[in-house]
Amino acid sequence: MLTLFGKPHARGGFCDGVNRRDFLTIGGTLFGGCLALPNLLATENKVNIRSSHKAVINIYLPGGPPHIDMWDLKPDAPAEVRGEFNPIQTRVPGIQICELFPRIAQMMDRFVIVRSLVGNSGDHDAYQCMTGRPRTAANNGFWPGFSSWVSKVQGGADTAVPANVSLMYPTGERRWGYPGEGGFLGLQHAPFQLVGGKANNMKSDNLTLQGVSLDRLNDRVALLKGFDTIDRKVDAKGAMDGMDAFNRQALDILTSSKLKDAVDLSKEDPKVLARYGVDDPAFERDGAPRMVRNFCIARRLVEAGARVVTMNFTRWDWHGGDGKNFVQAKKDFPLLDVAVTSLIEDIHARGLDKDVTVIVWGEFGRTPKLNNMASRDHWPQLNCALMAGGGMRTGQVIGSSNRLGERAASRPVTHQDIFATLYKNLGVDLNAVREYDANGRPYYPLDADATPIRELV
Repeated sequence: MLTLFGKPHARGGFCDGVNRRDFLTIGGTLFGGCLALPNLLATENKVNIRSSHKAVINIYLPGGPPHIDMWDLKPDAPAEVRGEFNPIQTRVPGIQICELFPRIAQMMDRFVIVRSLVGNSGDHDAYQCMTGRPRTAANNGFWPGFSSWVSKVQGGADTAVPANVSLMYPTGERRWGYPGEGGFLGLQHAPFQLVGGKANNMKSDNLTLQGVSLDRLNDRVALLKGFDTIDRKVDAKGAMDGMDAFNRQALDILTSSKLKDAVDLSKEDPKVLARYGVDDPAFERDGAPRMVRNFCIARRLVEAGARVVTMNFTRWDWHGGDGKNFVQAKKDFPLLDVAVTSLIEDIHARGLDKDVTVIVWGEFGRTPKLNNMASRDHWPQLNCALMAGGGMRTGQVIGSSNRLGERAASRPVTHQDIFATLYKNLGVDLNAVREYDANGRPYYPLDADATPIRELV
């Protein structure tokens, strides 16, 4: 992974002799010590890059958001099930959601709620939301993330912007910061990491702009200065001399105005940016920070040419402490409400609603019955997801749960079905995709029984 935020780690020199200490910091042994990004570019040069530009923004809520308090309230259930919140009517007759999501309610015709997501692994882990599969000893580090498959199959939409971009903060609970990996498709298809985390969670194979530390995480000016530093050192040391075409193109990405402009929120309309709210760069315990303006950056990245942008947002593991589930919900539900609706408003205003798919989900749901601390425990039996854009038939609910929100009562949907829908929206024909591992064994992105959600596509 490549990182533009985080604490630098000094290493040796590039394979072309450029001193990393004077240019960029990179760790890990990547194809004999060479920078992985040129290899990414060399691979993408061999594939057919399509002129159309479909994209996905994958918003992961670390910790297991409470489905029964958000998208599938049960107002007629006993008090120990229904909790503190009331449902409100939405713009779509017959669909109700939590009262703390008034903006989503008013825009419900632009959203889809999946109320019957089953097959959750039950682990505190982003893996299933990044790959469509539970993590096992056999597939850990081997299986490519969804975004890596897209990078391999479709390549980049623009040579100056990586196809696979991550805004996933490395977190104290490491699995909540997992953005997917290249797996057997290769490191060249791993996510290009734009944000960093706590120093002890940074991976050694990250490339980092010098001088941008965690306490400057919210300082966009510092990021832009980091880009400028690269520009100056390339010019001063003649670093381009002797580099092959893909090393040059790698530097083009890092110094390109397109990538730089995408993360430069000073170039955004102040009125548009204000709608998202104000970032809180403090990490929520072992989760992610409340960086609401990353929702805007995600949109800017797909506009610039990224095909998949993955991000995590705050911390949703609330079952410890008396009533903490509802205390935290009152803080984070409104933030998510504002950030997601601002993103969808922007997507529609820019005519991207047929091209950009947005999904919001966590690793599992929460127990319908409150525990003895008035909070909800882990509940992998049922989960929900919120979707929008992608040319889908929005303004509807997919599936239903039983009276107490314990299990799917109709139209069960799996993670693989959701990823099949995302691939369909991207224009990927899964029947035509087959890749091989190092031993020549063939693999497909999804299992044979994975099916796009027919009501949406």
